Amino acid sequence: MVKQERAVRTRQVILAAAASVFEERGYQAATISEILTSAGVTKGALYFHFPSKESLAEGVLHEQDLKLPIPDRACKIQELIDIVVTHAHRLQTDPMVRAGVRLSLDQQAQGLDRSGPFLRWSQVGTELLEKAKAQGELLPHVIPHQTADVLVGSFAGIQAMSQAQCNYQDLPTRVSALLRHILPSLVIPSVLASVDLTETRGATVHTELQTLHPELQTLHPTP
Repeated sequence: MVKQERAVRTRQVILAAAASVFEERGYQAATISEILTSAGVTKGALYFHFPSKESLAEGVLHEQDLKLPIPDRACKIQELIDIVVTHAHRLQTDPMVRAGVRLSLDQQAQGLDRSGPFLRWSQVGTELLEKAKAQGELLPHVIPHQTADVLVGSFAGIQAMSQAQCNYQDLPTRVSALLRHILPSLVIPSVLASVDLTETRGATVHTELQTLHPELQTLHPTP
């Protein structure tokens, strides 16, 4: 058990180091040597967990899947909003998430499959929009899978703009504006009037998740 726990900790240290290097340097420029130096582990320890730079990058991308899930909401549009704004909050506070986004948007990352995050978020969005439609929360013309793709693409563009201009400092404001522009064309007015689209919603939900899952904070610390 102790050996297994040590292996888990070592893996997390390596992933954190890789995330730092990938975020700063990008996929192509990053080297295994830099990641080794940052992690402070042996080459054997690194290759035990990750046999290549590609597998390290895939590990960083996958790490986002292991974060705390948004609880079920009675209003599925609010649940969708909470997923979006919480991800925006994590971009401001979590180096692992920032590195994952840098990798997923890095067009120079030759040989790395960057489709995973986009496919995952589109699937999550489609499922929630289908539930919202079944509950009568959406306008009749909405096609869930098309709308999910539009939301994912729009969010990717907004976060890229925010990163380039001010290193995500204004991301909650931009995301709130994005949702206020898009949702009226999707959601029935009575539901739209009841949801929380404020700029502080992401931080509020993040605090809720930490309270619900304190046991997971040691595995996924947020600075």
